[in-house]
Amino acid sequence: MDDIRFPLGHFQPIDDQTDDGRRALIAEIPGLANRLRKLIADLPPEQLLVPYREGGWTISQIVHHLADNDMNAYLRFKRALTEDEPLASSYREDLWAELPDYAALPPENSLLLLETLHARFAALLAELEPAAFGRKLRTQALGSVTLDVALQRFVWHNRHHRVQIESFLIRGE
Repeated sequence: MDDIRFPLGHFQPIDDQTDDGRRALIAEIPGLANRLRKLIADLPPEQLLVPYREGGWTISQIVHHLADNDMNAYLRFKRALTEDEPLASSYREDLWAELPDYAALPPENSLLLLETLHARFAALLAELEPAAFGRKLRTQALGSVTLDVALQRFVWHNRHHRVQIESFLIRGE
């Protein structure tokens, strides 16, 4: 089950991130939504409503979750850049996935949101001095983390969910 739920494995931060490694992560951000869009573009609407694993979210819920998660991440970054180690708010992603907007709207709505959000996020990150990535934020789940680690986790999280969908499609369920 862990291979299906975490096909990339669990997140492992790079503690001594290089400037080149950071730039590569930032460069990946603007294309995240388009890669996701291409992955689900030819799926019939009913397949978007199938869970990627038993007890898991549907493909549609995953896409909407990514929009919610990435909006929260963007705001956390901005707070960490303007406040001293702010406590980042958490949210009940499991309960958010059950709210009416997830069922009412097609994934394309969230993909459009992700494209715009990712463009802004990448523009912000690309202009930061390397020292800014040493700034910290605190979360209930992770404790104190640098923006370097938060950036790595952001990109990993998008890859993680994309690979969940890819793995589901390869399994042909």
